Amino acid sequence: MRYEILKYETIRNLRIDNGYTQKQIAEYLHIKQNTYSQYEIGVLNYPVDVIVKLADFYGVSTDYLLGRTDVPEPYPKKG
Repeated sequence: MRYEILKYETIRNLRIDNGYTQKQIAEYLHIKQNTYSQYEIGVLNYPVDVIVKLADFYGVSTDYLLGRTDVPEPYPKKG
């Protein structure tokens, strides 16, 4: 599985700003809270599928989560 390095501060800030606990996000991702905590502090890198799920959950682009842009709005979906 391919992994990407996320700017964990962005993930933590999105979670806190939206009023979620680490446990709630971990349940959404179907992982243990401890694993999510390690993602959030930068100990573990997120798998690509987690990046996509978090982007969809928060309504932001994957580039925003990866720190490639300061613009959080997602790109229009292909259709």
